[in-house]
Amino acid sequence: MNYLKLAQLYEAISSTTKRLEKMDILSNFLKDLAKEDKEILYLLLGDIYPEYDERRIGISNQLVIKAISKATGIEGDSVVKEWKKIGDLGEVAEKLISGKKQATLQDQTLTTKKVLENLRKLPELEGKGTVGKKLGLITELLTSASPIEAKYLVRTLIGDLRIGILEGTIRESLASAFFERTKENSEIIQRAIDKSNDIAIVFEVAKKGKIKSLEDISLQVGKPIKAMLAQKTATIESAFKALGKPCAVEYKYDGFRLLIHKGADKIALFTRSLENVTNQFPEVVEYVKKYVKGDSFILDSEAVGYHKKTKEYTPFQAISQRIRRKYGIEKLQKELPVEINVFDILYYNGKSELDTPFEKRSKLLRKIVKDTPYKIVVAKQIITEDGGKVTEFYDKAIKDNQEGVIFKNLKAEYKPGRRVGHMLKLKPEEKDYDLVITGAEYGKGKRSGWFSSFILSCKSGGKGEYLEVGKMGTGIKEKSEQGVSFEELTNQIKPLILEENEKRVKIKPKIVVAVTYQEIQFSPNYDSKYALRFPRFIALRPDKPLSEITTIKEIQDDFKNQKRNYRYG
Repeated sequence: MNYLKLAQLYEAISSTTKRLEKMDILSNFLKDLAKEDKEILYLLLGDIYPEYDERRIGISNQLVIKAISKATGIEGDSVVKEWKKIGDLGEVAEKLISGKKQATLQDQTLTTKKVLENLRKLPELEGKGTVGKKLGLITELLTSASPIEAKYLVRTLIGDLRIGILEGTIRESLASAFFERTKENSEIIQRAIDKSNDIAIVFEVAKKGKIKSLEDISLQVGKPIKAMLAQKTATIESAFKALGKPCAVEYKYDGFRLLIHKGADKIALFTRSLENVTNQFPEVVEYVKKYVKGDSFILDSEAVGYHKKTKEYTPFQAISQRIRRKYGIEKLQKELPVEINVFDILYYNGKSELDTPFEKRSKLLRKIVKDTPYKIVVAKQIITEDGGKVTEFYDKAIKDNQEGVIFKNLKAEYKPGRRVGHMLKLKPEEKDYDLVITGAEYGKGKRSGWFSSFILSCKSGGKGEYLEVGKMGTGIKEKSEQGVSFEELTNQIKPLILEENEKRVKIKPKIVVAVTYQEIQFSPNYDSKYALRFPRFIALRPDKPLSEITTIKEIQDDFKNQKRNYRYG
């Protein structure tokens, strides 16, 4: 297929904000899409591989700017100037390509096959000369591209497609294209997407026109699957009201999600973001081999760090180092050991357990996992309809410095990748600080031209000195009538700019804001050595002088009082 046809589809879909119109446009496109062009489905989601594939394009704005410059013969500084003015590198490419000299234009039709071919070479390049080779691959595409093709090529390269297509849009469009758009058909398609994690495979099966064929798509051990997510609940009573009585209540662990796959004597570990971290946690592989019975399975769990000598939990960010680290693994596993808390099973000995009620899945877990403290255990759980018992269990979880508890409907199925109403989390309310904004970053997409991310700082010991403690982007509104907006904050910040570096600025400390946060973490990324986890904007505080904002000592004291370390009970 010509890439121009795909770019025109992007343009048509992005020209409407109405979801039904987007689905109708996409549905008509999918009807005519040939089976051999199924990988275009990845491009529709702004990617080049299925979501479970770890390979990503990974191209910086700076490299794209160089490619635009090379393809158009326009100086890089001029490209940057246009970027600052327009706020969208895709539109910059479109504008400059449309005005470039014919001498630099090759008379060549760009195909989706060629686009995927070049883009897929980018993640594979390593070693000396990599940047030059990547630049060549991108420039080749841009040189052959029409203005509209250039716009969407660049947006795809930097991961900012901006056409408003999500997985749900494709699901409904598939239903319309090949079946009927009914709730039942949409659910069947969604289940196929959930199990395969590959939208192109689902398209290929759906195109045959037999809805029941989609039910034959199954989980595959070794292929990462999205974890099921919980919604929030405010009280124990509201959780019971939503889920019914009795229900299961489990610890909400303060660690990171780990989905464990075993099949054909091979074990693989995946994070919630589908990243393969098997090599980073060799001891977990051994725990699974030794303490979990079964030829094949997929387990859902939380990895929690602890101090090897004292048996006390370590802060989440301490073990998070292990996820990214690819070297010195043996040393790290000794310094930062983890215990695996298993709380669900998705697949066992050749059979999917997704549709099995939770109470049966939970019983199966307890049969196959041999509890071995500090290595691998089944999650702490009670099954009750007594609010008083839940309160005691919740209080114990908080005393143990866990995040709270999870309520689970005993009859519920497992729905990968969805935030479901049959699993609810209850956590303590967040705390708040008054901090000053000392930096900001320009946004992308619909926030182009505005600052959308703000550096927060606390008061240092010295007069007029501030230390960074985190970055905030949530709680601010898109429209001024809804509250304090990005535009309002941007207008307040611009006169205070001290330094500007591409999309980032350093500003004079003046704007005081009230923020909530979930917890404080130690962090080498900020000069305060601390970071607020999930800071959220609450209000502007023009009444608050800089002399009265939160101090570094207060943050240090609160960090100590969190009692993040504790002994296993």
